[in-house]
Parts: sequence; structure tokens; C-alpha cells
Amino acid sequence: MQQLRRGLRTGRVSFARRSSKLIDRVIRVDHAGELGANQIYHGQMTILGHTRAGKTIEHMWEQEKVHKQEFDRLINKYRVRPTALLPFWNVAGFVLGAGTALLGEKAAMACTVAVESVIVQHYNDQLCKLMNDPYFNDKELLEIIRRFRDEEQQHHDTGLEHGAKQAPFYRALTGIIKCGCRTAIKIAEKV
Repeated sequence: MQQLRRGLRTGRVSFARRSSKLIDRVIRVDHAGELGANQIYHGQMTILGHTRAGKTIEHMWEQEKVHKQEFDRLINKYRVRPTALLPFWNVAGFVLGAGTALLGEKAAMACTVAVESVIVQHYNDQLCKLMNDPYFNDKELLEIIRRFRDEEQQHHDTGLEHGAKQAPFYRALTGIIKCGCRTAIKIAEKV
């Protein structure tokens, strides 16, 4: 508290800036995540676009494209520096999508379930942090995150409905993907 009072006296601490740093992290990581999600579905469509699962994957990919466009807009609106690792997420997302699709439709759906379960929790955590920040007041950003969280939950549920749990080595596959997603989130928040 003493440090805060000293900062206020000297003009070196700003509540708006503290809130702004949170917004920067939220938008940076979500932008990176939506790029990665687009690339996952791109990789899956490259392999499975002509199969039964193709239409389902395409539908989810179309929603992810909207998510990415919205975070492109927010990056510019808030003047947030994107993560320096965008080229890596671009390649890693495609490889993950295509790689799981090569294992079959059910493995691709297991990938979706794993990724989306982490993302839904991530969006929930962000919503809690933003709503508990007394200086945050951007209702538009809250609504965007809520809407995208709900769509990601639908993707998760769609993956389950399409046999994700019947994928070979489901637990191991989803565990590895979840771990990778959590790591990517931590890195993208900072780099």
C-alpha cells in the first residue's frame, strides 16, 4: 500500500495502466490463440476436408475465422503488441491439426476436445480477472470473450459427439495437447 501511495504521489503508478496491462495480456494471448486455432482447423481441413467430418470441421473453422478477425481488430483498437511467436503458432497450429487428422477423424476430434477444454477454462479465468478489476470497464471486450467462450464450448461438445473419446490413445493424446496449450498460453501472455 505504501508503494502505491508513493507511486500516486510521484505519478509513476496509474490504475488505468494496471488495467491496461491486463487488457494487453488478454488481447495478446487471445489473438495468438485464435491464430493457432485457425491453423489447427486449416490443418484438419487439409487432411479431412473431403470426409464426413469435413463439414463439421469447416463449420468450427468458420467460427474461428471470425474470432481471429475480431482479435485482429482489438489488437489495433488497443494498440497491443502481438506475441513475437506468431510465426511459430502459425506453423505449430497447422502441424497439430494436420498431424491429428492423419491419425483419423476421431483423433482430430480429440484434438478439438483437448484444445477447447483448455481455451474455455482460459476464457473463464480471463473473465474473472477482468470482472474483478475495479478499473476495468470495457463491456464490449467482456461480451466478446463470453461469446467466444461459449462457441469454444460448442466446439468441445461437438468433438465429443463425433467420437473424440474413441480416438486411439485418447487420454495420452489429449493430455499432451492440453499441456502444450497451457504452455502456449503462458508464453504468449509474456512474449
